[in-house]
Amino acid sequence: MKNEDVLNETSQDIEFMGDETYFRLRKITDDIVKQAARDNSELAKIIDNMVTQVLENNPLSEKLQRMFRKCMLNTITTTLVQKQDDSAFLFTGDIPAMWLRDSGGQLRVFLNLDDPSGKLYDVIGAVIRQQFRYILIDPYTNAFNFSADGNCWSAIDKSERKNPWSWERKYELDSLCFPVELAYFYWKKTKRNDIFDNDFLQAVKQLVQVFRTEQHHAEKSEYFFVRDNGIEQDSLPNEGRGRETCYTGMIWSAFRPSDDACEYGYLIPANMFAVVILGYLQEILSALYANEEALLAEIAALREEVQAGILKYGIVNHPKYGDIYAYEVDGLGNYNCMDDTGVPSLLSLPYIKYCGTHDTIYQNTRRFSLSTDNRYYFEGTAAKGLGSPHTPAGYVWHMGLAIQGLTSTDKEECKELLRLFETTDAGTDLTHEGFLANDPNVYTREWFSWSNSIFCEFILKESGKLSI
Repeated sequence: MKNEDVLNETSQDIEFMGDETYFRLRKITDDIVKQAARDNSELAKIIDNMVTQVLENNPLSEKLQRMFRKCMLNTITTTLVQKQDDSAFLFTGDIPAMWLRDSGGQLRVFLNLDDPSGKLYDVIGAVIRQQFRYILIDPYTNAFNFSADGNCWSAIDKSERKNPWSWERKYELDSLCFPVELAYFYWKKTKRNDIFDNDFLQAVKQLVQVFRTEQHHAEKSEYFFVRDNGIEQDSLPNEGRGRETCYTGMIWSAFRPSDDACEYGYLIPANMFAVVILGYLQEILSALYANEEALLAEIAALREEVQAGILKYGIVNHPKYGDIYAYEVDGLGNYNCMDDTGVPSLLSLPYIKYCGTHDTIYQNTRRFSLSTDNRYYFEGTAAKGLGSPHTPAGYVWHMGLAIQGLTSTDKEECKELLRLFETTDAGTDLTHEGFLANDPNVYTREWFSWSNSIFCEFILKESGKLSI
């Protein structure tokens, strides 16, 4: 396979991954796609009809309408593999693994729209079932293989546990939250109970057990992770155990939503997401598993403890912005004032339903996040926006622009963000990971389904069609 067959010449994917890794990933992807139980052409037609309805009498530019259609179709036509059983596999795009986080984010957009046929809902339910089966295999794994084939991002990884399903074992608190969020929205939208089987219940019990264990990481957890590749953010210090923390009531996380190592173990936006999904679990269990009284009580207590920890340790007074949420803390007095594009981010708090857009501390935090006082906010000649330590300095993320729009109540701000999407896609009609703020033709991740989906959510919001 030649790189010109799959990449624009200005994509940095091969440069950053290296030839061997890039083409190894493409080969694994091809092998997975060949195992599909059925094609997705019927689903594509359903989505295409949905898009046509959204765009009817829509004032968006022709370019944005074309991008919306292509991005909406991208997930189903290029990353969904329906399996022989009642589950489905959803890889991220250019990496042939299914992330618990990404797969939830990839599909959330579709639950804003009606599917009279029910066939799209069937597939979303199949992915949800796969997510909770993966949690049962290993709740500390963030990304899984199509089958127990032993494929992995890096064979040099060291952890206390390995299994052939694990693509990589970077424990991320948010990874356990996204499947619950998707299941909850699926239930609310479709009124279906089919995903709430014994696997779901047992996976929830494992999730709660992990949360309880990681409230006391140093004392109770066996988890460690080391990847000796010379990249600091790919490994945890202290022989893979992470920096010292003390009990706060919050849940420790090894890695951020960017898959970069946490500097301090209590990742505030991830703990906020945990508060939200624990509330969803209370509602689901009360309605469908009413006899699980002990589990319900445990979830309620855990939710209160995490929220109390956020309020006690997660708010810092900034000399310029007043009270804002820190990005990470350790409970020992150290904190990290920054924001990263990866959801959950501080910018995304209304998007993950932790607070409203007019919340005072959120607004203070938002002003900080979208300023150069945040060291991962970048301004260039072509664009400005939130970036990430996961990509080089000066790279703005499309996901960050979409979240900025989804959490904005300013029409002019949203109008400018739509303009940026029109002018920073490098002529692909798709979104990417990061692009150079001085030259959007230079970018990472030609094929990044989650970013496409969040862009589509922003378009639905601007079209008055966003319901989640």
